[in-house]
Amino acid sequence: MATPRHGHASIAAKDTIIKMDSVRDKKLFKQGKTTPTAKTAPTNRPYTQTDTAKNSKDQAMTHATAVDSSYFDQENKIYYLWGKAHVVYEDFELDADYIRVDQKNHLIFARGSIDPKSKRYVGRPLAKSKQEKPVASDSLLFDYKSKKGKTWNPATEQEGNYISGGQAKRISEDEVAYRNVIFSTCDLPMPDTHFGIVITQGIGQKNRIISKLAYLEIEGVPLPLGLPFGFFPKPNSRTSGFILPTFGEDQRLGFYLRNFGYYVALNENIDVTTMGTIYSRGAYEINSSARYLKRYKYGGNLVLSYGSHNYGAPGDPPRKDFNITWNHTQDANANPGTTFSASVNAGTSSFYQNNRAQNNYNLQALTQNNLRSSIAYGRVWAGTPFNLNVSLGHSQDLTKKTVTLELPTFNFNMATLSPFDSKDRITEQKWFQKITVGYSLVGTNKLTEVPEAELFKANTFTKRLQTGFQHTIPIGFNTNLLRYFQFNASANYIERWNLQTINRRFERGSIAGQVVPITDTLSGFARSGEYNLNAGISTKYYGQFDFKRGSIRSIRHVTTPSISFSYRPDFGDPSYGYYRTAVSPASVPYPYTAQRYSIFEQSVYPGPGPGKQAGIGFSLDNTIEAKVKAKSTDTSGTDRKIPILQGLSISTFYNFAQDSLRLSPISFSGHTAILNQKVNINFGGILDPYVNQVRDSVANGAVLNYVNRINRYTFQDGKFPLLQSFNFSMSGSLNSTTFKAKPRQQPYGTLQNMTPEQTQKLALINGDPGQYIDFNIPWNVSINYSFNYSNNITNTTSSNTLMLSGDFSLTQKWKIQYNTTYDLKVRQLSSATSFAIYRDLHCWDMSIQWLPFGYYKSYNVTIKVKASILQDLKLSKRSDYTNNQSFN
Repeated sequence: MATPRHGHASIAAKDTIIKMDSVRDKKLFKQGKTTPTAKTAPTNRPYTQTDTAKNSKDQAMTHATAVDSSYFDQENKIYYLWGKAHVVYEDFELDADYIRVDQKNHLIFARGSIDPKSKRYVGRPLAKSKQEKPVASDSLLFDYKSKKGKTWNPATEQEGNYISGGQAKRISEDEVAYRNVIFSTCDLPMPDTHFGIVITQGIGQKNRIISKLAYLEIEGVPLPLGLPFGFFPKPNSRTSGFILPTFGEDQRLGFYLRNFGYYVALNENIDVTTMGTIYSRGAYEINSSARYLKRYKYGGNLVLSYGSHNYGAPGDPPRKDFNITWNHTQDANANPGTTFSASVNAGTSSFYQNNRAQNNYNLQALTQNNLRSSIAYGRVWAGTPFNLNVSLGHSQDLTKKTVTLELPTFNFNMATLSPFDSKDRITEQKWFQKITVGYSLVGTNKLTEVPEAELFKANTFTKRLQTGFQHTIPIGFNTNLLRYFQFNASANYIERWNLQTINRRFERGSIAGQVVPITDTLSGFARSGEYNLNAGISTKYYGQFDFKRGSIRSIRHVTTPSISFSYRPDFGDPSYGYYRTAVSPASVPYPYTAQRYSIFEQSVYPGPGPGKQAGIGFSLDNTIEAKVKAKSTDTSGTDRKIPILQGLSISTFYNFAQDSLRLSPISFSGHTAILNQKVNINFGGILDPYVNQVRDSVANGAVLNYVNRINRYTFQDGKFPLLQSFNFSMSGSLNSTTFKAKPRQQPYGTLQNMTPEQTQKLALINGDPGQYIDFNIPWNVSINYSFNYSNNITNTTSSNTLMLSGDFSLTQKWKIQYNTTYDLKVRQLSSATSFAIYRDLHCWDMSIQWLPFGYYKSYNVTIKVKASILQDLKLSKRSDYTNNQSFN
């Protein structure tokens, strides 16, 4: 045997399982410090020792370290280690404040110690074998030859299940005998476990615990609820099994068994959960959800739902609904150059209203008006400017009960190139080398606003499918003029190919003004083309005001004026053939009626618009910021820049091609931020520069007012332009950490470096964000104020609303959330006002959701286990909105 060596040694990070500072356990293993019997004196220096016995079968590689002191009994072959002791025997690792290694009897004993200052038990043993999770205890005795041992007051966790207290004895590599231990979802060790099942005697195997008498215990108080024997799962992987239902009563559907079903773990990559709900009055719901994940490749979930309900009178046919959702994501590094993603949400328009249990009474789902889906594939050819995107799209209006489909849409693009430039050029670009050219091709097959009832009829696709292609060629040029001016010019050409056009006509004998013209859809190839020319010049003007006194050093104003010219022919001219006129037959005493229309009105790509444009555009953008002296606490001494006005833009356009009213309405907009950029402010509006006259007319015996714009500017009459519309909004999110210095981001706090446990928690949060409550932030508030004004002279409208949402902590365990909208004009709260109360019960959660008034007036009280493996273990009491008398 190698001679023991004493001396200084540093402990590497890999030699320590965990830093021990436990203050949780009160039951300590009462054993004093062993008194050395050999003549060798102990040392107070850090100690490390490695023992390799090559010719002995009884000994294995030994690695032992200690920080405080160590002692070796040469006669009895016993090591004594104090102070963050660490021992390794083959695949067994042990950390403790005190470790004794008996080499003759192959025994290792470990325990913690009482801190002389805090009087708390610290340095508890932490043992780990093979790939198993570490087991903490008050003390342990382990035979490293037979791999058997005994621990007092153990504490271990596996997949959300915790075992603590009592005694545990390892009788083989795969079996452990338990005595008076608590099986719980609470991570507090014995005796502070809040809730659990006491197993008086049991055998623990890899995936289960088989016990004799077991009883329930809450807050240390045993309840008269027990089992003569028990079977408790202790999985280290997903396991198939039944899902127990919840019982209750619905006022309109009767008694129910809700969400009973079966979970199937097909393999490590795919699992399927199928659940159903049945009601005593004949209604039922079925939901099947499949999750899949291929690490570093792709992942997603697919949900199929179906429901049959009868909310009407007995005997009425039931309402049958279905819904499909599919989400798929691909790892960006799985297939470089290609991407594939899917986000599908489609079904009947009444699904979310009729199948409330399947969407957990989610207010956002109940009140949504649109469903959208997209399946997209992308390809980029490396080393070329070309890329391709192909997508299938779906849009559904739940109010109108119409569906729009794109089957499919493709987009082939060529990035802008400089055709006259050279890759090997080393000199400055010449003017013609700055010309750029691009190209894109878009094609689609589209069904637009088809009623749900007609979607799957045989003639829907043949009569209503629209097909078209659109080519776009942009040509650009940019350069600097006279150092201070930026000049740009562009020309755009758009070519459209449609396979459907329309023809509009009046029936013979129709009376003018009383008959709607007939529109015929014509099949066949039809093209249209349009182009426009643009040029512009801009510059920047800087103004600065310096201050000699005070904390403000200077204020800088940056103005960016720009002038542009644009030209576009009148594609409504009859020579192009894009527009036609439908004329009704003339009949006495009624005159004829003429209606002008575009033959591409109902095509997938509408044709060019009418009207000639040749004019000049004006725009002016402004920014203002202040430079402030550095604070006395700022060691860098760098002046701070504070934005005052981040943008104020004014723009208009003058069209020389029009015979009157050439000046377009003047639009303005601006934005800034206050409170250290925490609150955003936006505003904008439109000014009409022309005089408006109000005229009267008589229709059906009533006097009506109408507005007539005349070709005269308001400033000619000494008046300011009319404010047609104005909007103002302010939004911000504040919390208790808003005005505190932000901590530096940890370099390893990224998605790529998350542990499996962190990934699982993030998946739970993303799946149901409402279930994640951060008790570390005492308060949080989001404010969104909105004001809108509109004036058409004969009628003025305005809206003034304030939206509030956030949460605050009553105590460290109580949290209240709120979400409401208040109409300041009518002084009324929105009917969607909601409150939520959360109580942290350590290993349990209690939540109360409450909508106090309105159409969706309801409440929901839920108590559930936090552990992800027992998410279905919960108790709910609800009063949903369908029980309201106003529901129909």
